[in-house]
Amino acid sequence: MTEQRKDLMSRLPKMDKLLMWPEVQSLAASTPHPTLRNTARTTLDSLRLLLEHDPEIDISREQITRLIQEELHRHTTASLKRVINGSGVVIHTNLGRSPLPEAAKEALLLNAACGYCNLEFNLELGERGERYIHVEQLLCELTGAEAALVVNNNAAAVLLALSALAANREVLVSRGELVEIGGSFRIPDVMMQSGAALVEVGTTNRTHPKDYQQAITDKTALLLKVHTSNFAIVGFTTETDTAELVTIAREADIPVMIDAGSGCLVDLTRFGINGETPVPKHIRDGADLVTFSGDKLLGGPQAGIIVGKKKLISQIKCHPLLRALRIDKLSIAALETTLRLYRNEQQAMMQIPTLRMLTIPFEELARKARRILRRLRSLLPPTVTLTLRDGVSTPGGGSFPLVKLPTRLIEISLPATPAHHLETALRSTRPPVIGRLQHGCFLLDVRTLSDDDLALLSDALHQVLEVCNA
Repeated sequence: MTEQRKDLMSRLPKMDKLLMWPEVQSLAASTPHPTLRNTARTTLDSLRLLLEHDPEIDISREQITRLIQEELHRHTTASLKRVINGSGVVIHTNLGRSPLPEAAKEALLLNAACGYCNLEFNLELGERGERYIHVEQLLCELTGAEAALVVNNNAAAVLLALSALAANREVLVSRGELVEIGGSFRIPDVMMQSGAALVEVGTTNRTHPKDYQQAITDKTALLLKVHTSNFAIVGFTTETDTAELVTIAREADIPVMIDAGSGCLVDLTRFGINGETPVPKHIRDGADLVTFSGDKLLGGPQAGIIVGKKKLISQIKCHPLLRALRIDKLSIAALETTLRLYRNEQQAMMQIPTLRMLTIPFEELARKARRILRRLRSLLPPTVTLTLRDGVSTPGGGSFPLVKLPTRLIEISLPATPAHHLETALRSTRPPVIGRLQHGCFLLDVRTLSDDDLALLSDALHQVLEVCNA
């Protein structure tokens, strides 16, 4: 260490001396000593690095104490927290996908989260039961399937089904359906992991029934159709639909499996939202297995759902991988309650937030925007400029990649504060506010804002104003 660096580092207090400061000692009353000591060490290490780059940084006693307090706050505050979603992406994967219906939140607290429950206990017989029974009958009722099984997500559902039904055999998939979605989930990789051999049929943009027929051999275990998730092939295209696949498969006595991805249970075409085949239609068209997510278009918790023929579901239930992929009690409680709402489709459209946000009429959305604007103006000082603009929302979650939903946006601007600084500042508030930057403006999409967000949004903007005015 050079003399110059030694002199620079000597400006920082020694650890033992720092811990004796009255300001730091006052923190010891509410902080275990090892935590306080580690936090102080981390703070001093960070300051040493900063001093090497900028010898003029503030290393006063007050500043060091403040940095220790901030570091302690990070240690003692939950990392997972509620955020306000003003992005306009309804099924936002990075923000936890679909918000749960109120009924599901109540079920979590009352039935599963805070006490014992009959997860795997048959109350009638007084003996061990099966966790899947809580949702299987509901799924059969809503989809028309003979049997159902639930695991922890749709990737797990696909992996489990392929492992149980196609290991060491071949699975035919259209080249145009060899998808990769978020987190590097790739159909070819999942197929390899399951032990099944991928056989590509057709071309990227056109796959005909004859392509499947010509590829079938005595090693073929399944015909698999995969939802193309967050992309679409347009133009000169042809795909083989479920009904056509089933006709081919029946002649060869081979099952058809559909990876439906987002898993819509209702037909949204009447709302002008096209591109997703509802799961019940796949079953009506003869699919032997359909897998889909619970936390996307279905609007429930994270889950992977498998519905289809009883014989195949029974084979899957016997596979040892099921235990590693099984769903937990909290997800089952939330999923059961969400599924019950679908017994009355009108009720589901109103009470499941994802469906409500996707299908809200534009006129109602415009009224909501005006109401939010009036409310925010009443809560904020006149220095905050709020302006309504037209825009578009996106469904998100890998569903409806071509759909753009007309919406209303609130542009927020503060004096002498660039939009990108405002966006950064709002991500640091309590709770964080997630909006979007567009053409140099900071925007909030009212489609994904709820009335419950308004007071919190106002508080967040007040927090930013305090920092700006400090």
